[in-house]
Amino acid sequence: MTRIRFLSADGSREQFVDAPAGTRLLDLAQANGQPLEGTCEGAMACSTCHVLVTGADAAKLPAPSDEEEDMLDFAVGASRTSRLACQIRLTADIAALDVRMPPGVVDMSRS
Repeated sequence: MTRIRFLSADGSREQFVDAPAGTRLLDLAQANGQPLEGTCEGAMACSTCHVLVTGADAAKLPAPSDEEEDMLDFAVGASRTSRLACQIRLTADIAALDVRMPPGVVDMSRS
């Protein structure tokens, strides 16, 4: 199991979720009420599932593909820790990740 700590853009809210290997990060986020659209449903045709990934095991994630890097060029608030949640599949060797919503993402359900 991987423990994901979802953080709001401003860091004021956090949610911990455990997920088994093979889980796609976008699916996990959406199932747990995180404000990620995923408009293209993982086809890498948008950047609406842009997140900032850090934490102890972030280095264990595969590097983003050239296509993912190209889409991140369109993401608001992109940084060196930016990823598309639709492109991250959790693996057994990843124990923990911090996933922060990027600047500008507002969770209207918790307002």
